[in-house]
This record gives sequence, structure tokens and C-alpha cells, in this order.
Amino acid sequence: MEDKLVINGIEFRSRLWVGTGKYRTNEEMVRALAASGSDVVTVAVRRVDLKRSGESLLNYIDTAKYKILPNTAGCYTVEDALRYARLGREAGLSDMVKLEVIGDEKTLFPDVIGLLKATEILAKEGFIVMPYTNDDPVTAKRLVDAGAACIMPLGAPIGSGLGIRNPYNIKIILEGASVPVVVDAGVGTASDASIAMELGCDAVLMNTAIAGAKDAVAMAEAMKYAVLAGRLAWKAGRIPKKLYATASSPIEGML
Repeated sequence: MEDKLVINGIEFRSRLWVGTGKYRTNEEMVRALAASGSDVVTVAVRRVDLKRSGESLLNYIDTAKYKILPNTAGCYTVEDALRYARLGREAGLSDMVKLEVIGDEKTLFPDVIGLLKATEILAKEGFIVMPYTNDDPVTAKRLVDAGAACIMPLGAPIGSGLGIRNPYNIKIILEGASVPVVVDAGVGTASDASIAMELGCDAVLMNTAIAGAKDAVAMAEAMKYAVLAGRLAWKAGRIPKKLYATASSPIEGML
């Protein structure tokens, strides 16, 4: 069955989005991207050579296969986030931006006040804004009101590998969301990705869980199947949880 993800009129083939940082080599990154089956890769604008000279990361990304999603990772102020979002678009990367305004160096939690300001400004400038935020349903609603094209709540702190620490808040965000919801940050292994999808999330974005694995290519493939399985399970509809047993073979009608 066709099950396309559409955000702001853009169709995405895969519901697994992957990052490009932390790989041991660019060649390993290329193999992992292929194994993931993703059609979206995110790059940190402030950490790449936008002129694509020499060993620029961008030279290793086949734009015929992948949509580039520029991000404002490493930005701690609204002004910095706006600057790098605009640089990415001017360099021809995309009108999309994964918007990050970081509020704390230790936890890398978002500055939600700054994030709301930057979202509103960039949305008015025609950007397709995809803000990385905390798992607060109120903040999620305000980001949508500010013009966000989707909501990207963290599952856990960036790079922590802790998985989905607050599935109940994610569920509340999903219930109230009028735009797609993409879990971003905190995934550690395949089961975490499946949980996010089983909750009803539209996609999962990850980097460290793949790039930091002992075998990044194998983990990328595992994540591909985990996202597919989680999505299919959500669509199938799980059975309700019960305190007591229910016989698989009911005794009614048996001799």
C-alpha cells in the first residue's frame, strides 16, 4: 500500500531521516545512507563547506537520491539560527530547515522562546520550518501557530541513546497536532525507532544511533526495518493491554 509522508506539499518516500555527522569516514556515511533506505539527509550548515570545495561533505551526497535538510545545529541565539538558515537556502541546499535554537550547552535542550521567535520569522520568509523542540504539547501547539510545517520533539537528549523517555507527552502532541510529528534525538537502537512509530509518529530522525554504532551500515539497515515495522504495527492497530490473561483459543463451543 502507498503510504507517503507529505509535509507542506513535499512527498517523502521514507519515514526514516538520517544525519551526516560523526561517521568515521565519508565513505562509511555513504554506505550507511544507502543501507538506511532514507531519502532525507540533514546537514549542519555551520559545519559544512557550502562552496563544496575539496573534501566537502556535500560532495558525498547524491542529490538525485536524497533531499538535503539543512539544520542550524550549534546555534544558541535566534540571530545565529536565522543566519545559518538563510545561508543554507542561499547556497541552494533547500527551502526546508531543521531549526535548532539551543538553550543549554550541557543538555542541548532547546531554547523554546528563541525557537518560537525564529520559527515565526523564517516561516514569514517562506521557509519550510521544522523545529527541534522539547516534548511539551503546549510548545508544540505554539510552534504550529507560529508557522511550523511539522513538529520535531526530542525523544531524549541529543546523542544520549536513551530512547523515548516520555511516550505519554509524545502521544499528547500527536493527538493535538495538525501537522506531521517527527521524533528527533535520543534514539539508541532499532526498538526505540519502532516505539516512536508505534505511537503514531510520522517519521524518525537520527544520527548518533547509526553513526556511533560499531557497524554503522548494519545499524542503518536495522533502523530501516524498525521504522517500517513500527509504522505497519501502528496502522494495524495493537490489541488493548489487559491485567489478566485472555485465552488464545476460547473454550466456548468446545466439546
